[in-house]
Amino acid sequence: MKNITHAVIPVAGFGTRMLPLSKSVPKELLPLGNRPAIHYVVAEAIAAGIKHIVLVGHAQKGAIENYFDINAELDNQLRAKGKDQLADSLNWLPEDVTVSMIRQGKPLGLGHAVLAARPIIGAHDFAVMLPDVVLDPYTTDMAADNLAFMIAQFTDDGHSQILVETVADEDVHKYGIAQLHEASNDDGGSNSNENVNTSFKVAGFVEKPSLAEAPSRLAVVGRYVFSNHIFDYLANTKASVGGEIQLTDAIDALISEYGVNVTTMRGDSYDAGDMRSYMQAFIYFAEQQLASSENSE
Repeated sequence: MKNITHAVIPVAGFGTRMLPLSKSVPKELLPLGNRPAIHYVVAEAIAAGIKHIVLVGHAQKGAIENYFDINAELDNQLRAKGKDQLADSLNWLPEDVTVSMIRQGKPLGLGHAVLAARPIIGAHDFAVMLPDVVLDPYTTDMAADNLAFMIAQFTDDGHSQILVETVADEDVHKYGIAQLHEASNDDGGSNSNENVNTSFKVAGFVEKPSLAEAPSRLAVVGRYVFSNHIFDYLANTKASVGGEIQLTDAIDALISEYGVNVTTMRGDSYDAGDMRSYMQAFIYFAEQQLASSENSE
């Protein structure tokens, strides 16, 4: 029985797409409504059963680790003023959940960032969650859908899982696109518009293809569940585009030897690392929270 209790969240990026907002504040701490973006990603992990979260960052990202720590001085001041409920809301991590940070060292790409977590992950199988991608928590059940579903599938059959969603034709060139086995195509895997999680085998991925060359319209979302074998492939993967170690190269090797499944996403996702999408997400999250606040009054 394979049980996923560890998750890696790479947070070492400088967030150049979010300048000037990200000049002095890590992009992961930019707000979506009344909470920073990474709060929702970590909450999603916890709802799915993750107990140890490993942040992979660098020297300028200490504020992210601080967000998940207890600020004793602030806590004492709030409680001294009788604001116990507010103090409790700031210290929201469950007692059995640990957040650690390790430094990537060199900016050598996503694959290198995931590999940097190996000293903490050890021999465990694990999830990878990209913090730029925030899944809508208002329209799905984080304890059952998407990442939780992927973990359950991995526990059941041992196949690594990659979350995908159908994108519009004009957006295909922005993403890694899944290439399906013919059987999956026959089942309508790439053409299904149902808002459900389904899992099926993938033959490979094509990085940012033109629409004419795209093997499907299923784009990688930013949630992965990996067998620990991925570390061995990453350790042996040579730097390629931009001198970076590509996660997709290691995934291709994993597919060829062990097989990998894609899981279709339920609900909506938001790119909190792109200025336009981030502003749209901020408005949406703020509206949801304002409506909830008005209903509770």
